[in-house]
Amino acid sequence: MSYVIAIANQKGGVAKTTTAAGLSGALVQEGYEVLAIDLDAQANLTLAFGFNPNQMRRSIADIFVNTEKIASISQPTNLPGLDLIPANKDMELSERFVPLRQNHELILRQQLSAPEISAAYDFIIMDCPPYLGAVTTNALVASDLLIIPTQAEFFSLNALKNMISQVKTIRRAFNPSLTYRILITLRDLRNRIHRTMSEQLLTTFPNGVLKTCIDLDTKLRESVMLGLPVTVCYPKSRASIQYRTLAAEILEYVRQKNLLPA
Repeated sequence: MSYVIAIANQKGGVAKTTTAAGLSGALVQEGYEVLAIDLDAQANLTLAFGFNPNQMRRSIADIFVNTEKIASISQPTNLPGLDLIPANKDMELSERFVPLRQNHELILRQQLSAPEISAAYDFIIMDCPPYLGAVTTNALVASDLLIIPTQAEFFSLNALKNMISQVKTIRRAFNPSLTYRILITLRDLRNRIHRTMSEQLLTTFPNGVLKTCIDLDTKLRESVMLGLPVTVCYPKSRASIQYRTLAAEILEYVRQKNLLPA
């Protein structure tokens, strides 16, 4: 069975897509087969892996709107071992049409549990849109772990309340085993507020914050233009080292729960 990770935060601009790309690349380099899924109409993860969303005739929207199968939409990327389910502007329709389907919260879970998917990939990484709509709900219902990228700033910390409230709702209604971890991103240790807010996060969520932090690094923006994860195109960069450290921390977390794919 695949281990499914959603990367989500109600607030935009907190490095969700960067984290989806960096973590996917790091896991592939550890020898795992990874499927990355772009659930955002902005299609930034699709762009980050070198695809033009405007040229994608089929996308993740097809499973929500046209009831296609995920396996028929998967695209190999330039990194062997990493496949992508792309997004395009059709995802804008999904938020309107998904709630009209019966048991719509279970669409992604049913798709990802299909043998042709669960047997093919060790990890599935989903990049969610920056709002708590039907698509993000689908991702959380289907996931084993939610990673919440969060800047160490007031507005980002405030948005955490809604995310954690949503986790509790999903646990009660659909997915009692869903867990979450907070990932501090875009950190600047020269900034006193970042240091203070990071300490506040650790105090407020003593068991919920990942040890790994992702610092500011211009190589993250440059890697997007190359269509590859930063761990591949800039392996010695600070961001690359930190995303490999994040992957190691996630792998250890999964091993402790005896859920590491065989």
